[in-house]
Amino acid sequence: MNWLKNLRKKKKYGEEVVIVSGLPRSGTSMMMKMLEAGGLPPMTDNLREADVDNPKGYYEYERVKDLEAEKDKTYVREGRGKALKVISFLLKYLPPDNFYRVIFMVRDLDEVIASQNKMLDHREEENTLRDETAKELYRKHLINVKVLGRMKENFEVLEVNYKEALQNPQEAATRINEFLDNKLKLAEMVTVIDPSLYRNRKEQLSK
Repeated sequence: MNWLKNLRKKKKYGEEVVIVSGLPRSGTSMMMKMLEAGGLPPMTDNLREADVDNPKGYYEYERVKDLEAEKDKTYVREGRGKALKVISFLLKYLPPDNFYRVIFMVRDLDEVIASQNKMLDHREEENTLRDETAKELYRKHLINVKVLGRMKENFEVLEVNYKEALQNPQEAATRINEFLDNKLKLAEMVTVIDPSLYRNRKEQLSK
């Protein structure tokens, strides 16, 4: 009866904003590209350009980074019928007057941290947090995010494992399409997944 529940939410809040979320370096940009290929337009300002860490683009909307502090968040409504990328730490600051379908990317924490460290190296920035400390903070944070997703009446959440999506893109695309009421073009979604961009793999990190 999820369709009936979602119909009620749409009636109360309006057309949904599809939120792509997760920790940094968890595959959110890949998911945005999949949704775009499937026919869901991204809400992005294209200010952050592609680079060696994200050669196919970041799909970010710069103003979202100020969600915590900003008082006027009415612009989020512009994301209705679109996909908007929101880092997991900012999910709780989304305005309450929208229906959000959240696609939450899940990735092994060792891989996330290794990828973040490599990005910092590329930018010649210092990492001030020990890996184990970061890992524990992320674990606790992800628990809080799960609780948030269950508590928010205007949230529906689908978890997508980054590694599994790369290994079986057809299955991942099918799950995402079903979550979004079968409105997307599956074949196009599958074709944009690029396994060569799966770097910092767990099996390689342990060697």
